[in-house]
Parts: sequence; C-alpha cells; structure tokens
Amino acid sequence: MRLRALLDTDALGLRLLGGEDELDRSVRGVMTTDLRDPSRYLSGGELVLTGLAWRRDADDSEPFVRILVQAGVAALAAGEAELGDVPDDLVLACARHRLPLFAVHESVAFATITEHVVRQVSGERAGDLAAVVDRHRRMMTSGPAGGGPDVVLDLLGSDLDLRAWVLSPAGRLIAGSKVAGPALPPETCAKLAAEYLAAARTGRRGPHRALLGGTTYSLFPIRSSGRSPQAARDVRETVLSDWLLAVEADAGDWPEERLDLLQGVTQLISVERDRRDAARTVRRRLAQEVLELVQTGAPPAEIAARLRVAAPVLLPGLGAAPHWQVVVARVEWQQTGDGSAGPSVEGGPVAQSLLEEVLVDPLATGPEPSDRIAVAHTGDEAIALVPLPAVSLEHDGSETGLLADALLQTVREPLSAGLNDDGRLTLGVSAAVHSPEGLRGALEEARHARRVAAARPGRVCAAGHQELASHVLLLPFVPDDVRRAFTARLLDPLKDYDRRHRAELIPTLEAFLDCDGSWTRCATRLHLHVNTLRYRVGRIEQLTGRDLSRLEDKLDFFLALRMS
Repeated sequence: MRLRALLDTDALGLRLLGGEDELDRSVRGVMTTDLRDPSRYLSGGELVLTGLAWRRDADDSEPFVRILVQAGVAALAAGEAELGDVPDDLVLACARHRLPLFAVHESVAFATITEHVVRQVSGERAGDLAAVVDRHRRMMTSGPAGGGPDVVLDLLGSDLDLRAWVLSPAGRLIAGSKVAGPALPPETCAKLAAEYLAAARTGRRGPHRALLGGTTYSLFPIRSSGRSPQAARDVRETVLSDWLLAVEADAGDWPEERLDLLQGVTQLISVERDRRDAARTVRRRLAQEVLELVQTGAPPAEIAARLRVAAPVLLPGLGAAPHWQVVVARVEWQQTGDGSAGPSVEGGPVAQSLLEEVLVDPLATGPEPSDRIAVAHTGDEAIALVPLPAVSLEHDGSETGLLADALLQTVREPLSAGLNDDGRLTLGVSAAVHSPEGLRGALEEARHARRVAAARPGRVCAAGHQELASHVLLLPFVPDDVRRAFTARLLDPLKDYDRRHRAELIPTLEAFLDCDGSWTRCATRLHLHVNTLRYRVGRIEQLTGRDLSRLEDKLDFFLALRMS
C-alpha cells in the first residue's frame, strides 16, 4: 500500500506534518518502538509508530531520524497521547531527511493502525502469492504459455480481482479474461492503444496511465521474450509491433511486489506472441518466394505452383487456390529539424509488422486471424499476398475484397499516435486477380495506389485500385514502336550520359520519383548530399528539356521508366 492511502482512512486519525512529496512510497510493514536505536529490528519499508518516550530533549530527534532513514523506513508516525503536539525539533529533523511524518491523534491506538496496515499488506501479498502459485500450476499442466493469454488473464481476474486485456498496437482485442466481464468496445481498445503508443514514443518506461470515461487503466508493454527493452536501437523499431496489457487499475498505487508480478504476466503472454511470430515465419517465407518470382518475371506456371503450396498454409481445408489481392505498405520517417537523417530506422520490417496487423479484421479477436496473411518486405516496402476464399459480386457486377478506406477505419487513431510527428504509413490496394498472370500487374497497381496515398495529407493514408488512373492497365497495350519511341526520347540522353560519365542519372531519376520528389528523402536513400542530388536533377532537366517540378513531366518520366 502507499502512504497516501493512510491519509484517506479517517479511522486512523493521521495528520500529515511533512513529506507531502514522498507519499507515493510503499509501506511493506509496521513497527512500534520507543527505543533510541531500533535499527536492528528494521528491514526497510516500515511505518514506524512511536510514543516519543525515547526523546529526552531536542537534541535527540536528529540522531533518531537519521537511524530511521538509514534503515530505509517509509515514514514515521508520532503519537500525541503523552506529549501533546509533536515537537518542532522532530518535524524539522524529518524535513531535513525527507522522511514523511504523521501525527497520531490521542484517541487512536497504535494497535488500530498496526492492524489496518498488516491487513492491507498481508492481503496484497497473499493475493500475489496465490496468483504466482496458480500461474506455475497452470503452466505445468497447460503448455508453455500456461494455456495462452486468456488463462493468464483469468488468473489475474480470479486471484487479484483485476480486469485485464491484451491489445495489439492497432487496438485489436487479442485476449481478455472470461471473468473480466464484457469485452472492451473497439473504440475503447483503439483509444487505449493510442494512449500507449503516444506514451511509448516519449521513451518513458511503463506502465503508462490512461484515463478514459472516468476509468483508470495501466498499460504494460508486452515485448518479445527474447528481447530486452534496451535491445532495440530506436523505439520506432518496436513500438508499432509490441502488444500491450491493459489493466483496469491505477498501478501507481501498487507495491513493488505487485508490479513485479504484472511484469511476470507480460513475460508469460510474450511466449504466446513469440509462438505467433514463429508461425508467421513460414507465411513470410512463402510470400517472399512468390514475390521474387513475380518481380523476376517467372513463368505463370511456376508462380501457380508456388501459390498451390501457399494456399493450404493460408487457407487450410479450401482445396483450391483462391483469388488474391496485393497490398503494398511503406513506413517513412522524416528528417530531423536540421535536415540530417538522424538515427537510421529500417522501414521494411516495421511496415511488415504493421501490415500484418492492419489486414486482420478489426472485429476479430485472438491471434489466429492473423495466421491467414502472408507479408514479405523488400527495402522499405512491405508487400502482402492476401487470399480471398470467395470473391463475391456486388449488384453492379464488380468484385468485392479489401477496401483501402475500410482497412484504416479503426486503426488510424492508434497508428497515428505511434507514428507521432515524424512517421508516415501509406498503403496501396490492388484489385483481385484470378490467375498467376495477373499478380505482376496487381503488384504494380498496388504500388501506384500507394503513391497516390503518399500524395495525401495525414500520418496514415491509403488508396485503392478504384482511384487509379488507367495508365497501369493501358501500358501493356501500347504498341512496341510507340513504346520504344517514347522511352528513347526521354531516357536515351540520360543513358548515353551515364555510359560516358558514370553519373547514375537513371537511378537518380527513379529514386527521385519513388520518393515523391522529396529532396531530403531521396538524398538519404542514395547516400548523397542534397546539393549533389540537385546537381544531378539539374543535369537530367538540361539533357531532356524537361522540368521535374512539373507534374506532367514527372508523369512522362514515370511512364517512360515503367515501359523501358
């Protein structure tokens, strides 16, 4: 229990005389003494009760208080029954040593205070001990994670009367105690995730406190069991992938023992998270293999064979390969205020974790729905291969599937908090394809949709295939002679110059367009000074007679590179 809880109990008759800033100290026991030196009987954390019989004159207060502070006691409570008001010399000594001091009214017996403190502290320890014993029993009989997160949360509810839930960084409810009552509403889950991500981005240690609708929650991070909080070089590498434990209580009032217990609970739940991550490794590898085949222009038959291998893993029991959609995501971190790149954070793995979470139905609970999504990453880009077991038709005959706006509807608030002021998440969604031949076009379609999303304001943006211009679909039908003439007019001067001077103008042009014309992002990506990049872009404009600040010229270059 905390010292301030003693003041909230009127029956104890305590009056605070000093140490208001120290009232969050934990009380682990109580001792009554009138010895001049009680140190041999103190172990730390006690509330010491004294009738002041040890005090003969004002000079006795300083050594007595010094002994208590050296022993690590939580506070001193002096009775008023014998001497009346607590002497000023004792008040001053406690103030000098920052030892909280209470006055005990003469009508209150020390036994009353002792009984209250012992009952509170013993009750907390007994509950914690019962939880620890039961936790280990369940672990021994229910597998490595003690039967999964739900069993661990049931333990908190039954033994400690704590309502708790496990949430994803996007605010999806992964697990909740059966004794916790109704599940948290999706909007509450999203707000709690947003509060956690915003607090975690500040670098403060958990648990974090959130107040929603008059209810206080404590938010604990659930990290991979193989990674310490210091293992990541930058909080941005992990904050968008960590689960969190939301407990309906104010952990600021808890003793260290209970905080330690909750940290142990997060470690148990992290075992479930590690199991999920291990299972995702297979799906990620399948997605990576399919992606490499698609990008290298492998024969459709070879891609189809690989998809037949992936389908049973992603959709067990289907029997036939489904239709597929492609979703592309990119996480980008802005430059620091002085234009430097700051600490390097690889965007691909972050985008991969986020995309795996975003693609799960927000109303689905538990970790299993995420086991149906294969996401690979290459560079700063994450690419998802999403199976559609049954593509239905709308009234107008168009096919349904993933919709860009719907993907972000429930996750925008928490992810925006996690991205803070220096990160952006952009997504592009392709149309459904029915054969391996369509995957390459779907990938390009999703990438182009992501670029459309990148041109919009906001921390979290998405665009779908319905919003695309038609050039992605029309390019394959452009006659070869027209294609060659168009690309030669724009790109041949640059290729010739690169051949003579090794100036790398073509790679620079590709990177500049891929970075949406951002000088700082492009310079960082190419490991160039911004002035060097400006020189190269100026040379491109001089050789071609085009202006890369104009949308029309950017689009012409974009099309030429796509058709080359």
